[in-house]
Amino acid sequence: MSNTIISSMEQVAAGIYLEGLAVDVTSNLVWFSDVVGGGIHGLSADGEILTLNRDRMWTGGVMLNADGSVLSSGAGGIMWNNPASGGVGWLLEGIDGEVVNGVNEMVPDGQGGLFFGTCDIDMVESGGTPRPTQIYRLTRTRKLLKVADDVGFSNGIMYDLGRGRLYCNDTFRGTWVFDVQADLSLANRRILVEKEDADGMALDAEGNVWITGFRSGSITRVSPEGELLPAVDTPAKAITQVRFGGADMRDIYINAVPVDGGDNLKDGQIPTEQRSVMYRGRSRVAGSPILPTEFELG
Repeated sequence: MSNTIISSMEQVAAGIYLEGLAVDVTSNLVWFSDVVGGGIHGLSADGEILTLNRDRMWTGGVMLNADGSVLSSGAGGIMWNNPASGGVGWLLEGIDGEVVNGVNEMVPDGQGGLFFGTCDIDMVESGGTPRPTQIYRLTRTRKLLKVADDVGFSNGIMYDLGRGRLYCNDTFRGTWVFDVQADLSLANRRILVEKEDADGMALDAEGNVWITGFRSGSITRVSPEGELLPAVDTPAKAITQVRFGGADMRDIYINAVPVDGGDNLKDGQIPTEQRSVMYRGRSRVAGSPILPTEFELG
């Protein structure tokens, strides 16, 4: 079952394989990554694009910091760029004294820091079987804490602060849900929904989980109680990420990819043609805002 929740969809950007998304309502920029074409890109309301980290591949997650910096994941860890000052640096570039293989998606922890999932970029590049990944919390003071292990292939991640729940996609299995304890540790891990192409994730204002699929042209929706809701139709063939924005949180952005793109990447076949696009539209359902982190950078 599907539902016409999104309207007025138009293509606003293109690339080889678009992935990470973050909407900055302050600067009126929409940040997105191209995991194969490289870089993170800020799309303005008039269609101009600002590009940072042009040569860095495999950025799966993009987030905002309170000082206006843009955080981006990928090989080696988490980088930050301040578009206003031109500053750039590493927020995280090691785990237990070793270089980070890869970081995928990130979400604020509600206390100035963030949760993130690792990813096995070495195996992605070689077409091998990815090794199990982990979920970490990086506190506002940059203390690193492992909060979950053996996640499979961690992907889209969201934290419902009001309900005390963390959701994380396990790409080829489905969506995990954890109870978040008072100290922000995780407990009571269980499957929210099974989905063999679980990719990006967002929350709407009612706490429902929106899950994109790299083989799916519609967005799966699940209530916090695990009830499967009508899916959301889109003009895409497959979707890597979804984000809400705008003053009323009803602007919606999705990154679309070829329906065979994710499986080709899994098999080590790196695309070279621009067949990925970003759509912008309007949603009848408002999204839940993603607050910036509060790291001291620079």
